[in-house]
Amino acid sequence: MKARVTVTLKNGVLDPQGKAIEGALASLNFSGVNEVRQGKVFDIEVDAANEADATTQMKAMCEALLANMVIEDYEFDWVQA
Repeated sequence: MKARVTVTLKNGVLDPQGKAIEGALASLNFSGVNEVRQGKVFDIEVDAANEADATTQMKAMCEALLANMVIEDYEFDWVQA
């Protein structure tokens, strides 16, 4: 099974990279951009007996390594390989 994991900063956490991108977009004359928040995306294939086992594995991976649970949120969706 293949999952797409999206990790983003929690609301209220300072996002200097997002602010830099926001400023760069404005300097390139892209108007109407009110806010940019940056994140990261992982595509991960896992072998599992069923979706429930795969979901358990994905949650463990996210909480142990992919996301810093103090400042980041994560979500994942199963995608067609």
